[in-house]
Order: sequence, then structure tokens, then C-alpha cells
Amino acid sequence: MNASSVSGAVPVRRWLLDLAAVFVLLGAAAVGFWPSFAGGSFLVAAYGGALLGIAVAALAAWRGWGILIIAGLTVAVYFVFGGALALPHTTILGVVPTVETLQQLAIGVVTSWKQLLTTVAPVSGADGHFLVPFLLMLVTSVITASLALRLRHPAWALLPAGVLLAAVIAFGTPEPFVPVIQGAVFAVAGIAWLAVRQIWAPQEAAVSVGEGDPSRARHMRMRRLVSGAVVLAVAAGAGVATSALTAPGEVRHVLRDTIIPPFNVHDYPSALQSFRGHVRDASDSTLFTVRGLPEGARVRLAAMDEFDGQVINVVDGGPGSSSAFTPIRSNMSPDAEGVPVTLQVDIDGYDDVWVPQAGLVSEFRFDEGDADTLRRNTFYSTGSATAVATPGLRKGDSYTVDTVIPAEVTVEQLTEAEFGAVRLPKHENVPEELSTLAGEIVSEAETPVEQVQALADFLSEDGFFSHGLEGEVLSRAGHTSERISTLIGGDQMIGDDEQYAVAMALLAGELGIPARVVMGFYPDEKDAGAADFAANGENLHAWVEVPFDGFGWVPFDPTPPEDQVPNDQNTKPRADPKPQVLQPPPPPQEPVDLPPTLPDDRESEDETTNIAAILGAILLIGGISLAIIALLASPFIIIGAWKASRRRSRRMAERTADRIAGGWDELTDRAIDYGARLTPGATRGEEATLVAESLAVPTVTALADRADADVFGPDDPSQEDVDAFWNEVDGIVVGLGSEAGFWKRMKARLSLRSVLGGSAMSSGFQNLKDAASARVRREPGTIDNSTTEAPESETS
Repeated sequence: MNASSVSGAVPVRRWLLDLAAVFVLLGAAAVGFWPSFAGGSFLVAAYGGALLGIAVAALAAWRGWGILIIAGLTVAVYFVFGGALALPHTTILGVVPTVETLQQLAIGVVTSWKQLLTTVAPVSGADGHFLVPFLLMLVTSVITASLALRLRHPAWALLPAGVLLAAVIAFGTPEPFVPVIQGAVFAVAGIAWLAVRQIWAPQEAAVSVGEGDPSRARHMRMRRLVSGAVVLAVAAGAGVATSALTAPGEVRHVLRDTIIPPFNVHDYPSALQSFRGHVRDASDSTLFTVRGLPEGARVRLAAMDEFDGQVINVVDGGPGSSSAFTPIRSNMSPDAEGVPVTLQVDIDGYDDVWVPQAGLVSEFRFDEGDADTLRRNTFYSTGSATAVATPGLRKGDSYTVDTVIPAEVTVEQLTEAEFGAVRLPKHENVPEELSTLAGEIVSEAETPVEQVQALADFLSEDGFFSHGLEGEVLSRAGHTSERISTLIGGDQMIGDDEQYAVAMALLAGELGIPARVVMGFYPDEKDAGAADFAANGENLHAWVEVPFDGFGWVPFDPTPPEDQVPNDQNTKPRADPKPQVLQPPPPPQEPVDLPPTLPDDRESEDETTNIAAILGAILLIGGISLAIIALLASPFIIIGAWKASRRRSRRMAERTADRIAGGWDELTDRAIDYGARLTPGATRGEEATLVAESLAVPTVTALADRADADVFGPDDPSQEDVDAFWNEVDGIVVGLGSEAGFWKRMKARLSLRSVLGGSAMSSGFQNLKDAASARVRREPGTIDNSTTEAPESETS
């Protein structure tokens, strides 16, 4: 197809219709990425790639360029515009690509699929994930638009569009995005496009509606159009209603479910179990140093809200919940409100899996130590603001935390606030006396904040502080049901942050108040505001957080002051004693399955790696890459197979005369692929003249005369004549290839000119004319040499 044929043979309105339909079909499929990016941030990359691909296909179809040029243009567009649309953070002023941009674009063709699948949604475009929708839309739009513009039957263009829809689902999330609307738009757009194309091309219909009265023809077309619209509307409505009634109860499975290994926070011991150990062993030694911590901020290790009678642990609500743990990424807390700060954390004597951080973290960046391993194996829960590094942190590790510190909230601000709507797990094996005690403590409280404050005041004012270390009053470690029962039911409450924080959380739970225990560090008043904060056993604490509507999680400190210690004067029964009832021992608990001790050498992780899972992931990623390569190479394979099949059918025709005619058609087709311009409907002699002038092959003239003699002769040629004729045809074709260069020869092999136009389009009519002439010559006494023309209105 050349420039002149576009303006003449193909109406501009049909081109506009085809391109618009392709954009709508691909656009409907691309919106399936919405849950993966938690919004429409990917639309610029996806729709930009679609528009660029459509432009490449339209330009190539207008100029009549072949597949090699189309592939080259697609690659050039990818590298020129990929930075601005998919990797703007690596470009200059968001437009001009840099060396880093080109490097990521080149590597991203292979690695971007794996990176998207191994990152739990929602993903961030700042990590390069925009490459997947951009590349998918660019390649698919080139293929789809090329098929729509170049083929007589545009329905073939629906195949790559359908493949794109399936790919978006496979690379997406288990939660679909308006699937009914997406599928309805895709189906309606495809059917409407094909219907309008048929109306605009009545010569391709089985019956022509333009032979009779033009007004009747217009009426019939309008009737068909209205009927089709009604059918589409009814089908769309029925589909929406049916999907609403038969929606599946389980989420769909996607590739991400297979690639991402499951993470279970319960594989690691509760952070609070190490409280007394840090206090005892690291009272004077630095565990880690934090630079940039604002005054009043607290460093967090873990937030725990699941009590089973033995320990209180971090809860993981699973995929889709606010407390789910996901691999770290950029922009993890997009809705956080407060003061944005950047913290630098340097690990010294700290050795654990719970990652020190503060506020609502947006991003972790590991700098020193085994940074790559930590980056790939650190998980963060935005709901609990807790991070876990499964390899464990070691001395020498260093990382930067981009976070948002919420504003401090006073009790006065919470006077009219209600508790936040947060669903927490129900505590198990809670001491029975806590329910009655909790009701007594808050009996005079009127507002939610007064209830929480009453619980904190009861523990901090009536209790005494002791770590139970050498020289201190006996205070057992732990926070089991038995230990909390002893704390509450004894003559005096003696304990430290571990016991008091858990006791307050359990008392709040008995009243239906959502509460969780947080373990972390914060400096004393004298050290507040210092440039560097050195965390050690002296400034390790545990507190309770309660959510309030409009304010988020607010901290409360139920632990008595450290100078509030028991002595001989205050060692007396508590006021208003209640008769003690011997409680039965708590039910036996199943032993807590603790993971094996983390090895000192991180290289030992390779010994416990699931080889089968890794091989499966590698094979899956490799299969996806091969599928993409196969998709890109499929047009070349299809064209080669198409031409080979056509050559075989010509060579193996039923009549030997048809084999001779097919040999000539094969020669002219090859000549057209090499650039010859033949007139449709020309005789073989005329075609031979044009081929000889275009490609300087004088022997084709004699071959054309021989073909006419064999086809129109009184007797059918023998098989030896056929073989000799085809040998001469093959010799001429080989000569054309040997005189042309490598690239011209490849371009000819992959050219569609002989498939879409030239003698291939008129071969059917030529065969009919040859057969009719042969019959005339064989019938004795027949002298009529007139030519019979088929009616213009007759169509197949």
C-alpha cells in the first residue's frame, strides 16, 4: 500500500474508524492495571504507548513499508519516548533521556516483567514499573493497528487486542477493576467497529443492498444499525445483571500469586519477648544510632495486637487487609499526614529481624552491609507501621528512611473524638478478673478518651516499677496470662513496660476498645532534640496505641515512673481489697513454634532456599520472555508460512495447466516483493514487459510466452513440462535474490505487497479466464472469442 492508494482506494474515514477502534479496544484492556498502581498514574505511559504504536502503524501503512521497517520504528520509538513516558525520574526535565534512561529501557525489556510480578501491589512508577504497561501497549498497538489497516478482514485485529487483555489480567492483581464495564466496552467496541466496517464496505457482503432503490438501501442499513445497537444494549445489560448475581466468592489467581513467596510474620518470635534481654544486656551499649529524629518522635520496632495467652504478637491480616505485610517499595504510605523527615539508621549491637523506624514510612533505602539482600527480603505493614527484615539486621548495616511523623495529639483535642473503626483480632486466654476490673476502672469515665486515660492512670499511679535486675525488687519477665494475672491480683503491681503495656491492652480489649502494644525507643527529656539518638537498653520502652477517628493511632504510657519503686513504707495491701478467689490454672497452651536461630552467616540462607520454587519462578519468567519474543516474531513467522503454503498449493494444483499458471503467479509475486509495479488484470506478456523493465530480467518474456502456450494449448502440459517451468521460475527468483543485497532480500521475503495487492489479488479472476479460454479452444466449432464480464454488483 503506497501513499496514493491510501488517499484513493481507502477512504480517510475508514482509517480514522480503524485507528479509533484500536485505541478504544486497547484502552479498555489497559485499565485493568488500575489496582496494580492504586490509581491512574500508569495511564500516561499506557495510553502514550498506544498512541505512539498507532502512529507507527498508520505511517507504515500509508508509506507501504514492510515489517522490518515497522520493527525498527517501534524500537526507535521505544527508546526515544520511553524515558518521558515510563521513566521520567531518570530523564532531564522529565523529557530528555540520559544514559541511565537508555540503560533501564534496554534492560527493562527483559527484567521489568519479573520486577512487577515480584512486587506486591500497589506498585510505584518511581521503581520503573511503568515500563510494563508502556511496552505492552506500544507493541500491541503496532500489531493491532497494522492488521486493522492492511487486512481485508479487520476481525483479525481483535486477536492481539484479546491477548493484551489476558496479559493485563495475568500481570495484575487478584482484585479486578470494574471487570463488567471493562469487558462490556471491549465487546461493544469490537462488534460496533466490525458492523460499521461492513456497512461502509457493502461489496464484501453476501448480498448487495445497493442494486435497487437507494432509499430502500439506506433504510435497510439504518435498520441493521438500530437492530445491532439494541442487541448490544440487551447483551450488555444481561451481562451486568448476570455478573452481579453470579459473582464468584473467591478472588481470581494471577501470576503474582505464584511468583511472590508467602511471608508469615508468625515465623518470627514476638518482639516483646526480647524486651528484658535488651534491658539487661544493652543498658550501656549502643544498639543503633538514628540521625534526624524530630523532638517528640519515637522509634518503633513492632506494633502487636494478637494475644494468645503466651505472647502478644504482630498480626498479619493477609492480602488486601490494612495490616498485610508487603515487600518494600516506593511511596508505601501515600495518604500519610504530618511532617516528612528523612532518618539515617546505623546498626551497631542490634541483632534482630524487626527494623527500627519511625512514623509512617514511605521508603527504605539500604546503603551499607548486605544492602541487596535486605532490600529484597524486607517487608512492611502500613497498617501496623512495622517492618521485618527476614535476613536480620547486623552490625554494619545502614539504611535511610523517608517517613512522615504524625503531629502530636493532646488529650484535650480528643475530648469529642470517637474510637477509630479498626478491626483487631480477639484476644484469647485472657485472665477472667480483667473483665470485672476494667469495668470498675472506667465506671466514671464519660468519653472514649477518658476511658483510655483512666486505664493508663490506674496502672501508672497504682503500680510500681522494677525490671527485676540485680539490686531491684523481684519482677519476673514475660507477659503470659499467668504473669498478667499475678500483676493485677497481687498485693502490689510490680513490673516494667512489658507487663503494664500488655495489661492495658488486655483491659481495653475487655471493654471493646481497640488497642495495640508498641515496642520501641525514645530519648529521655534531657536528650530530646539531640542531633543523634543512640538507642540502648536504658531508653527501650513499650506503650499502648489507641485509634481515634480523625487523629489516627495515639500513644498512651501506662508504665509507672522508674523512680516509683516499692519499699517498706508502701509495701501494704492495696486499698479496698477484694476477696481473692483461687483461679484455676490457665489451660495448657500449645508450644509456640519459634523459627530456628538466625545464622550468623547470611550465605547459609542458600542452604534453606526452596530450589523447586526458584526453578519454577525462573522457568515462568523465562516462559513469559519467550512468549513476548514469540509475539514479536509471530508476524514474520506467519508471513513466511503464508507464502510457503501458497507456493505449495500452486505447485500441487489438480491440473497441470493450473500448475504452470501458478508458477507464473509465483514469479510475478516475487517480482512484486522486489519492487516491481504490475498493473492488476494485465496479461502475462504485459506483466513480463513490466518485470523486465523494473528488474532487468529479459528472460521473463520468453517464459510468459511459454506459460500462455501451455495454459491455452489444446493439450494439457505434462508433469515434465511443469517441473521444467518451475525450475526456470526458481532460477529467475534466485537470480533476483543474488543481485540484491542481504537487507533487500530479507525485506522481499517479509514483504506483504504480493499478499495484499498485485497479481495475487487478481489470480482468481485470471484462473477463471484461463479455464474459460481453454474450454473454448477444446470445443470443436467454437469461434466466439468474446469476453464475458461478471456483473459489477455480484459479490461473494
